[in-house]
Amino acid sequence: MAASQCRRVRLWRWRSNPLRRRSDLVEAWIVLAGWVFALVGGLLVGLATADAVEAAAERQRAQVHEVSAVRVEDDKDRVPARATTDYRMWATVRWTEPDGSTYTDEARVPSGTRAGSTVTVWADANGHITAEPLTDGETRLHAVAGGVLAAVGAGGAVLGAGWVVRLRLEQRRLAQWAAEWERIDTRRGWRTG
Repeated sequence: MAASQCRRVRLWRWRSNPLRRRSDLVEAWIVLAGWVFALVGGLLVGLATADAVEAAAERQRAQVHEVSAVRVEDDKDRVPARATTDYRMWATVRWTEPDGSTYTDEARVPSGTRAGSTVTVWADANGHITAEPLTDGETRLHAVAGGVLAAVGAGGAVLGAGWVVRLRLEQRRLAQWAAEWERIDTRRGWRTG
């Protein structure tokens, strides 16, 4: 007995044949629209997110400035800033802004510096110590990573919504088939199931 050969028919939902239902054609359009919207929408969302990340980094750069501060105290009983491998320590520093106002705050400084040593820190307009702004390379990396994640998320959401719609169509199609089988079974009084 020869094994049966089953050919895979591509794009069968688009071809007209007597077995194709309206729901098959609707499902084909939903799949096509889902993929188009996922790709195009994901691309647009990714680009918009990358632009937003770069704009936020530029705002951060504009709001902080580098200042030279003087360390106020020695290490005494200070512990490293994060872990034992961190080479920086928390220390009190003081600096004077160009307008003449003096500020004192805690900053992470290299562990070998002594009281009276000059260290470089970043401060905002209110005189608070902040993190160093992102470099151009770090900004580019954050923008690319954020854009890719946003694009994948948006595309996945569109494809997920399309999958839910297809699932509903499948449930409806199965209910229609059950109703048709019920009608065929009871026309002659037979019960096949």
